[in-house]
Amino acid sequence: MKPIGTPLSPAATRVMLLGAGELGKEVLIALQRLGVETIAVDRYDNAPGHQVAHHARTIVMSDPEALRALIESDKPDLVVPEIEAIATAVLEAMEAAGQVRVIPTARAARLTMDREGIRRLAAETLGLPTSPYRFCDSLAELQAAIDGANGGDAGHPGIGYPCVVKPVMSSSGKGQSKIDGPEGVAAAWAHAMAGGRVSHGRVIVEGFIRFDYEITLLTVRAIGADGAVQTHFCEPIGHLQVSGDYVESWQPHPMPAAALARSREIAKAVTDDLGGLGLFGVELFVQGDQVWFSEVSPRPHDTGMVTMITQWQSEFELHARAILGLPVDTALKSAGASAVIYGGVDAAAVVFDGLAQALAQPRTEIRLFGKPESFVKRRMGVALVHGADVDSARQGARQAASTVRPRAV
Repeated sequence: MKPIGTPLSPAATRVMLLGAGELGKEVLIALQRLGVETIAVDRYDNAPGHQVAHHARTIVMSDPEALRALIESDKPDLVVPEIEAIATAVLEAMEAAGQVRVIPTARAARLTMDREGIRRLAAETLGLPTSPYRFCDSLAELQAAIDGANGGDAGHPGIGYPCVVKPVMSSSGKGQSKIDGPEGVAAAWAHAMAGGRVSHGRVIVEGFIRFDYEITLLTVRAIGADGAVQTHFCEPIGHLQVSGDYVESWQPHPMPAAALARSREIAKAVTDDLGGLGLFGVELFVQGDQVWFSEVSPRPHDTGMVTMITQWQSEFELHARAILGLPVDTALKSAGASAVIYGGVDAAAVVFDGLAQALAQPRTEIRLFGKPESFVKRRMGVALVHGADVDSARQGARQAASTVRPRAV
């Protein structure tokens, strides 16, 4: 990486983020603190990252021609995908031609943009333990995958019930359903079709693993003192999801030493294969000492917002440092928790009541994302609390989040 110069000058290091939501916004801030000139791209005007970047661009990032034209016009040194719905074939072609460097790599962006690419890599190429799964292109195929061929005979077993259905491409758990019996299949298909980030008409159905808990293991590939890529791990993050959507997270999540070691082995295997530099959010199911791979995002993870209060370097700072070839430190500062602040209303604009009361609570911080439009279940902010232990921090984060009340204006 070339030395970082002054933003808005010929010597500037220019980084383009494809996706400028709340996670992208924090990455942009971290990059700017290191003297980087930033370009925020999103599908709608005045996205959170647009509000802090040097340059704001609005395009449909799944449009190959529009994406190529923007990259050729702005000439960034790095392109950093922050969402799934991107024309990754363009990124692969431009990277192969030496026109741009994609974080972590264009191949990683393609494989992780949908659940099929990354699941087949993990289970079929790397041989990592995962839940049983099938990919389906219709309601009839979904029903057959659950029941199994010929009614689920021994040679062609079905996924069975309970099971989980997800769109192959979606974010933050959108379109995800748990099915407990045949009566829920049609509704799950319809929910997946409505919740997919791009309408592919394709889902993954997974057998339900009876795990004890689920963690996010933030994994960082960064340049070490010897000039070689080194892998670093943050302390495991526990999280609570409702309908597949993150509601709370906390760090560190306690787990047996053997399970933690196995989690790190799986995370390293996946991220080594994806390659490049940066932070990855690896999601894992854990039961006792057994660990199953679930998903990976080659970027900061929503559950990792807790690191803004628990770590000396947040996941956003770690990502910014790593992609610039700078040293990283994944050390924990204290136990802590996060809780989501939802919009609560459908409104073109909102104000937030209760902010002063929430911040009067000891060891509490609030992040309001600045999203221009509110929906009932849209994440509009997050409460962050650190404390002596996870349980007290979780209680404090829930209290602070419930105190902040969005109101339509």
